[in-house]
Amino acid sequence: MKTFKILAFLAIVTFFFSACETDVIDPAGSRGEGIIPSIENFNPAVFDVNDKENTFIQFDINVSGVDEVSVIVSFKGDMSRKEIEKLTTFPATVKIFLKDAANLLGVNLDDITPGDAFNFELLTVQGSKTFRSSASFNAAAVCVYDPDLVTGAYHAVSEGWGVDGNVTITVDPDDPYIVYVAGLIELDGLPEDKGPLKMVVNPLNFEVTAVKTVLATNFFGYDNVAYAGFGELNTCDGTYTMNYTITVDQGSFGQYQFILTKL
Repeated sequence: MKTFKILAFLAIVTFFFSACETDVIDPAGSRGEGIIPSIENFNPAVFDVNDKENTFIQFDINVSGVDEVSVIVSFKGDMSRKEIEKLTTFPATVKIFLKDAANLLGVNLDDITPGDAFNFELLTVQGSKTFRSSASFNAAAVCVYDPDLVTGAYHAVSEGWGVDGNVTITVDPDDPYIVYVAGLIELDGLPEDKGPLKMVVNPLNFEVTAVKTVLATNFFGYDNVAYAGFGELNTCDGTYTMNYTITVDQGSFGQYQFILTKL
């Protein structure tokens, strides 16, 4: 029998930017200083790996109090950054083609595979000073979303939670970007009398949000076991990599990674 430990929790999560001083001159500009531009309205936020010649990402940049903003691109963590766009009026809409970013960095289009990511950063110029903004994002090369590929019979594994078995994923009849996972509680050998778990796929970047859902009323003597969390969907093979927080009325068991692989 699985042994559980309820975690008492009261958490406040704070997101913040930090900077430190250094005597080393950064050729890319000062960090942790200056005005931070906003990056918003991604559409799309990923590249189509099956249409490399035509695929692009598009987004808006808005900022005030700066002379110009440079969009800097790099590939797969390589520190060889290149400027791909320079802007002087705001707000501005930026459209970047995959082939242009690859050519600038000397990357062969044929070498770009599913999951490879380009990193984009912003440099701001204020007077005679250049600052590296904390505003940045990754744009991955992925496959077009296909509801048939991301639903059906799945194999679910969580080493941390200690389960290994099959589940079923179905698509919402009214929204192809909403899916439902049935059978998670049955992996623990118990009946799943509630649920299924609702998951929402972001159509812009295929990040997944698991909406908190009660899946069973009784869970080894605890009440109303629920799953919630976040993750990402590989649209090329249908794999979900999820981080589920598992709770009951009495508290939380914590967060565990689950890999859902299409059978």
